[in-house]
Amino acid sequence: MDLITLYVVDNYLLNRIAYKRFFENEPNYKVIGDFSHARDCIEQMQKQIADIILMDVELPDINGIEATKIIKERFPKTKIIILSSCNDGEKILASLANGACSYVLKNSKTVNIKNVIQKVLKGEFLMDLEIAKKAFSQIHIPDTKNLENLYEIKRMKDSLTVRELEVLKLLIDGKTNSQIAREIIISTNTAKAHVGNILTKLAVKDRVQAAVKAVRTGIF
Repeated sequence: MDLITLYVVDNYLLNRIAYKRFFENEPNYKVIGDFSHARDCIEQMQKQIADIILMDVELPDINGIEATKIIKERFPKTKIIILSSCNDGEKILASLANGACSYVLKNSKTVNIKNVIQKVLKGEFLMDLEIAKKAFSQIHIPDTKNLENLYEIKRMKDSLTVRELEVLKLLIDGKTNSQIAREIIISTNTAKAHVGNILTKLAVKDRVQAAVKAVRTGIF
């Protein structure tokens, strides 16, 4: 077996030491660097590319999800395994969406990290069942009655900016443009422009139709 090279990115020194000691007794694995900051790992990858990166999520500069995205864009052949104590569904899904090929909880007693590495090097995608449930719980439930437009509601909501969603909520409450402007501290003209954008994106003719559609489709 060829030597498998690893980088470890973890905020805590004791964790990095533990990982290095674990792989010291494995002749086919070598930790060639460990970092508390993802930025340092990214810079080192310019000099020496690792086969595997064990990446934590919560890091002091660039978080592990953003670091995963950057590394996969620049070094697509490197496999990134998220090794974290965070079991938040949104973070799990975001990690996988940005190129991580596995997400493992640090305190998992059922996961053998060497087996995970071997599987991802073969091109497999590996996720613990509980982690998978957490991730999939964040996926929008489709309207199964319409196969041609399963995710229309999600697309509509995603098309609206944070400010437009804020305006839409006030519009549902029956606020006028002037009242919306006072509420979120913008000019009346700006409020009017936001309402116009909302009508266009929701494909409706007036603010009443927008409010009704937002409520009926479950945007709020």
